Amino acid sequence: MTMHRSHRRLRAFTLVELLVVIAIIGTLVGLLLPAVQAAREAARRCSCLNNTTQLGLALHNHEFHTGHFPAGVINPDGPIRNEAVGQHLSWTVQVLPYMEQNSLFRMFDQQAGAYAEVNDTLRRSNIEVLRCPSSPGPRGGDQSSTPIGWSSYAGCHNSIEAPIDVGNDGLLFLNSRIRFDDILDGSSHTLLVSEHVFEDPIDGVSPVVLGWPSGTRATLRNTGRIEPISKRRFTGLVEDEPAEKGPLTVGGFGSYHPGASVVGMGDGSTRAISDSINLEVLHALGSRAGGELPNNTDW
Repeated sequence: MTMHRSHRRLRAFTLVELLVVIAIIGTLVGLLLPAVQAAREAARRCSCLNNTTQLGLALHNHEFHTGHFPAGVINPDGPIRNEAVGQHLSWTVQVLPYMEQNSLFRMFDQQAGAYAEVNDTLRRSNIEVLRCPSSPGPRGGDQSSTPIGWSSYAGCHNSIEAPIDVGNDGLLFLNSRIRFDDILDGSSHTLLVSEHVFEDPIDGVSPVVLGWPSGTRATLRNTGRIEPISKRRFTGLVEDEPAEKGPLTVGGFGSYHPGASVVGMGDGSTRAISDSINLEVLHALGSRAGGELPNNTDW
């Protein structure tokens, strides 16, 4: 009896085929990742828009109940220095009841001031609506070295770089009580609140970060310019060395979103302004009664 054996030829990937498959997968992943990152950034920008809208509503509710916007900072005298000395009560503290933070508002001793020991535990509180999801926070978000609550958003105190004082031309400044009737340029053309970027350490020394209760450059900025993001923070490059700011320097707005900053206007609307906005238009957006009427197509 003759036995017939069938021999089945086993197939396997060759090295060349394996490399081709790996190359194709790598190409597909390379094409997919930018789309994933863009989707994530779009979600973060949407969250930031919502935060800005909520802050605008809180400021408007304050105006509705009191007849005026909150003071950008409450302090006996000025100009305001970026130092933990003084009352320095920020607009953020004043609108806490309109951000569903009633308990925090009631416990905060406003007369004692932003840096008082009685408020020490409270100023460490982290308020979600004050944080842009794209912002790394002070020193890249290292809260062990900055054990205070911080804010990604600031009110507009002036149209150009100037110390925070009683004579500023924005909507939120030292001991201000701005009403809608005072916004002669139109509330839709006047910037109320926007994002800001954080300073990087200089020669290993961390910048002063005073937190959301402080009515200093921690919660107030101007439309003097759009602050750039330091390349050192994300790439380690030696270019773009951070410049030290003096105690009276406030600084402009800025964003960690690519290409544009999220802003809330005096009329309650929220939109984005390009990082390449014309400076004259930017200055015009910061003043409440400068006589300028910037065209919406300019920004």
